[in-house]
Amino acid sequence: MMCKFTEATYEEAIIKLFENMGYEYIYAPDYDRDYTCPFLEGILKDSLVRINRDLPMEAIDDALSKLKNFDTGSLLQKNMIFMDYLQNGITVKFFVKGEEQSSIVRLIDYQNVDNNSFYVVNQFTFLENGNNRRPDIILFINGLPLVLMELKSPAKDEVGVENAYHQIRNYMQDIPSIFYYNAICVISDLSTNKAGTITSGLDRFMEWKTKDGNYEDTTYASFETFYEGIFQKERLLDIFKNFILFSGVSNNRFKVLAGYHQYFAVRKAIERAKIATKTDGKGGVFWHTQGSGKSLSMVFYAHLLQEALDSPTIVVMTDRIDLDDQLYAQFSQCAEFLRQTPVQAESKEHLKSLLDGRSANGIIFTTMFKFERGEKPLSERRNIVVMADEAHRGQYGFDEKIVMSENEYGEKEAHTVIGNARIIHDALPNATFIGFTGTPISSKDRNTREVFGEYIDVYDMTQAVEDGATRPVYYESRVVHLKLDEHTLGLIDSTYDVLEQQSDKETIEKSKKMLGQMESVLGADSTIESLCDDIIEHYEKHRANLLTGKAMIVAYSRTIAMKIYRCILEKRPTWTDKVGVVMTGGNNDPEDWKKIIGTKAHKEELARKFKDNEDPMKIAIVVDMWLTGFDVPSLATMYVYKPMRGYNLMQAIARVNRVFKDKEGGLIVDYVGIASALKNAMKEYTKRDQSTYGDMNIAKMAYPKFQEKLQVCKDLLHGFDFSGFIGGTPLTMAKLITGGVNYILDASAPERKELFLKESMLLKQSHSLCSSMTTEQERHEAAYMEALRSTIVKITYGGSDGKTLSLTEINAQINELLKAAVQSEGVISLFDSSKSGGEKFSLFDPAVLEEISQMKEKNIAVEILRKLMDEQVSLYKRTNVVQSKKFSEKIAQLMNSYYNGLITNEEVIKELLETAEEIANLYKSGQELGLSQEELAFYDALTKPEHIKDFYKNDELIALTRELTEMLRKNRTIDWQKKETARAQMRKMVKRLLKKYKYPPEDYAFAISTVISQCELWTDYVEPRKEEKIYKYVSEVELSKVAEEKVPYNETK
Repeated sequence: MMCKFTEATYEEAIIKLFENMGYEYIYAPDYDRDYTCPFLEGILKDSLVRINRDLPMEAIDDALSKLKNFDTGSLLQKNMIFMDYLQNGITVKFFVKGEEQSSIVRLIDYQNVDNNSFYVVNQFTFLENGNNRRPDIILFINGLPLVLMELKSPAKDEVGVENAYHQIRNYMQDIPSIFYYNAICVISDLSTNKAGTITSGLDRFMEWKTKDGNYEDTTYASFETFYEGIFQKERLLDIFKNFILFSGVSNNRFKVLAGYHQYFAVRKAIERAKIATKTDGKGGVFWHTQGSGKSLSMVFYAHLLQEALDSPTIVVMTDRIDLDDQLYAQFSQCAEFLRQTPVQAESKEHLKSLLDGRSANGIIFTTMFKFERGEKPLSERRNIVVMADEAHRGQYGFDEKIVMSENEYGEKEAHTVIGNARIIHDALPNATFIGFTGTPISSKDRNTREVFGEYIDVYDMTQAVEDGATRPVYYESRVVHLKLDEHTLGLIDSTYDVLEQQSDKETIEKSKKMLGQMESVLGADSTIESLCDDIIEHYEKHRANLLTGKAMIVAYSRTIAMKIYRCILEKRPTWTDKVGVVMTGGNNDPEDWKKIIGTKAHKEELARKFKDNEDPMKIAIVVDMWLTGFDVPSLATMYVYKPMRGYNLMQAIARVNRVFKDKEGGLIVDYVGIASALKNAMKEYTKRDQSTYGDMNIAKMAYPKFQEKLQVCKDLLHGFDFSGFIGGTPLTMAKLITGGVNYILDASAPERKELFLKESMLLKQSHSLCSSMTTEQERHEAAYMEALRSTIVKITYGGSDGKTLSLTEINAQINELLKAAVQSEGVISLFDSSKSGGEKFSLFDPAVLEEISQMKEKNIAVEILRKLMDEQVSLYKRTNVVQSKKFSEKIAQLMNSYYNGLITNEEVIKELLETAEEIANLYKSGQELGLSQEELAFYDALTKPEHIKDFYKNDELIALTRELTEMLRKNRTIDWQKKETARAQMRKMVKRLLKKYKYPPEDYAFAISTVISQCELWTDYVEPRKEEKIYKYVSEVELSKVAEEKVPYNETK
């Protein structure tokens, strides 16, 4: 017999892995417990007593009561309360000699790992709200269900971690209580293993790719790396306490589990800080690519510092007010995790008083400009840590410079200007400095290294994209569309050089003059008009229907931003809600600007609208604001009309690299020739970043990939002529789609389907990036391939979540596809879904069966029928094991003969239709006998030996069936089918009943095993009865008392 690596085998492998890490294993059905309680109660109580030895039992009982009884609130709110208990303990009150005292009951001993109990548990049945669910594996730490794992079979192509994710989401609806106590959720199918939280979308479940913080071999991390990387006992407790937090605003809180890169980098940074505070104060530089969660890494670091350095004062410093606000907002959202409220320094005096007035603690936010050269330091304490965000802009100079200028009388004067780094160091001479950055430090940048020291950890672009923490960014040049002359292009190029070296006064004057010229060239009415025409065309054709359609236009100056805004609205007057301008206002602004620019509150409202994926505001025109630190994950397009370089350029383009659903990448559309600046900026990146992203040009990267994949798909259709699709009528197009699908599903070329699905998916992804470069013919061909791919997936695997789609839904989806890709006018109807009323496929609807059998595309008909039959038989199996076995064997045989070319598709369709009819007739036969579906199943089980019907009168058989069904229903206990003693009792009862009815003894063994296997399926699948809401644990001894009162159970799988 062939040995299959099934889900159950995989579950065993995972359990073994945990046993090797020192976890104890419990098989839940053997554990005596209350099925409505999400804890292992005995273990929980023992653990709390053991960990809190010095506290009386009264205190433990109070803690247990608080654990079990939350105030009202959502699942998320209850989980937030629980995570606070888990990380910080439960405050309890109790009496000692008549006097009330309070203390903290700790749920976990974080100091002594071995003082905690670690259990890996499978088949843990849990009952709630009439639902009976059994998650694959739960890790119970001290009896609390802190980690829930959903596994999928590595051997099945059509199920994977997506299905595991959806199953967990369903559990959250069905058995919410178990998630009140959840810290981490895991989805795993051997090849892909990811961890997330109860609020994580599928795109936010992340792999864990290293056991020790080394990033060398992280491309294909094995499943042991994932499990051993997170779940070694000591590390898991560290993650629970220090690397899970809640963020977001009050009506949109979400739970964050640190990624592996954040965990290891923060741990390294803490070790460096311990040394730095005792030595040179250089805490190092923490370089994590923009978009990979740097702000949250700063929060994790600040949280851990408090324990590592014994309550230091933390000063978080930025060089811009808007960045200070953004970072302050992020820390404020995590105040509970930080166990203190951050404070923003309002002025230099306020900063001084905040530092003066304390000897420890405090998280203070300030811009660097609030430090000034003073007679004496603001504080000489050693336990101050300065966290600098974006730690490498020009402001961090140490040098003193002499600057010459003229006074009001025209006389030359010399002034000493001191670099900010020197001023800050003088103000806090004994502090430790750590720099956080999303872009690399320039090799020429001596100052940053002098302040902070060397890199602590580097998480580069390549790694972030590989891990799915960010998306790749591509580049498309459209300078030619502006019709600029050589002179202007030359001027733009030389601007980049001037931006490089704004140092002495002469250069600055020269650059002002040059930038003035740029303003007039880029702001010329005719140029602005060409620009807006091109942006509108490019946006409408290629970007408006992508994801949420959010785009950003970066304008050269405030004046040009206003011109672009007005020009777009002239050409598209209905876009008033769609386009907004975001920039600072000035005192000398023209009156009519003020209404458009608006107040600070107006800008905040625009930010809210732009971040809201459903809001009609889609296009933001910006100058400097929103180009750093502003996150809109669904933003996929940036139109650049402003020369930028180096750090500023890399920060700006990172706006489009955030992860969002199935976003393939971000696109930068360039109107001012930033290509060489991009190349120069990349020189400071890691070697592999340079090789991966040294050239982001879609003309060189995405477009050739698209053409290659299109050719592969066409080759796979070799022999099928779809040329009539381009320019064809809707009817012709529909026929060619069904014809193409039929061709790909040809049973004589079984590998064709899988290969086509893979290649057409890659085609779709590359097309989303370079659709503006493709020819009309290529666009139509790509749309055709996508229609085929989409239809095949739906016919063979069902829709999302594995649900079957109705014919109407398939038609609607394909129409949407074609509309977006080729602006086609007509409406395609692939199937005539009017006959089936647009409902889900039903195997017993004669109209649907008729339609399928009449289809010209016989391969499609076979696939649809096979799918329907499999679904029907698996449904049928729930109620009738005898008949379903017969049918599933028959279908498997038929399909085998078909795939091996022994019978034609017409023959297989005929046989399948006959089988469908047989199943339909069986349903009817139960009704004729007056038996329910459940009773009919046991009737079939009892009468499977053919001579039995001769042995009894029919009404005797029906009486036996009814009594058997009722007896089994009364005596089902939860998980009985997993307990050998309970199964034995069930067998005894069935045997006793068969004796009572004088069933032939030679047929006992067969009848009993058939009845028991039917009963097992029935237990797993039976729908809850409406009136039965009571759960009762019945000990196995009681099972034999057949005449006992009815004990209702409510079970469904």
